[in-house]
Amino acid sequence: MRQPSNSTLIRVMLVEDDVDFQATLIAAIEAAADMQLTAISSTRAQALQELETAQIDVLLIDLGLPDGSGIDVIKAAHTKLPACNIMVSTTFGDEMHVMQSLEAGASGYLLKDSEPTRMVFEIRSLYHGGSPISPLIARQILTRFRQDNAPKQPTTSKHSTTLSAREQEVLEYITRGFTADEIAALIVVSRHTVLTYVRRIYTKLEVNSKAEAIYEARNQGLLNG
Repeated sequence: MRQPSNSTLIRVMLVEDDVDFQATLIAAIEAAADMQLTAISSTRAQALQELETAQIDVLLIDLGLPDGSGIDVIKAAHTKLPACNIMVSTTFGDEMHVMQSLEAGASGYLLKDSEPTRMVFEIRSLYHGGSPISPLIARQILTRFRQDNAPKQPTTSKHSTTLSAREQEVLEYITRGFTADEIAALIVVSRHTVLTYVRRIYTKLEVNSKAEAIYEARNQGLLNG
């Protein structure tokens, strides 16, 4: 690996198990005058060990490692080296891997269809505050964002209740504290008929007591005041 000539070099750690792709990236990074490749790992375990002593500015990591997920390494890097910029380089373009990587601490996500020279450009972009993301991945994130932020239709726990005129009248009397006998005298029906109205009200409001009936009726706007 090239030794640093000054403190402005971008220190890069590469975690990649594909030998050919790894070699290509190493060549591209080492050819960049403003970068220093400080660590190379090809497994999850090796990468986690490197992070114990690593001094890096950018972590470029694959997700599909032979002994586990690169997301574990992302989490460790984000915890141990909070100032480190993390970019995924992978073949996994599904939403699950994308969201897990970003939630774990990655700030960039590139598919392996990018040219090595482009990868080097994106490492610079990441280091200087950008968030390089492949167009396909960006579209997925945008779609997810739109779905999560779409206006929600208002919902209620129960349907709006419709009472008959007589049921509404009985409900008003119940709310004012009248007994079944007093309501029967006021609307000139039998006590049995009043109790039948009360049962219908309870059924429609899906409640089991006077207190619940009053609460639910007020909640649905069936009572004034």
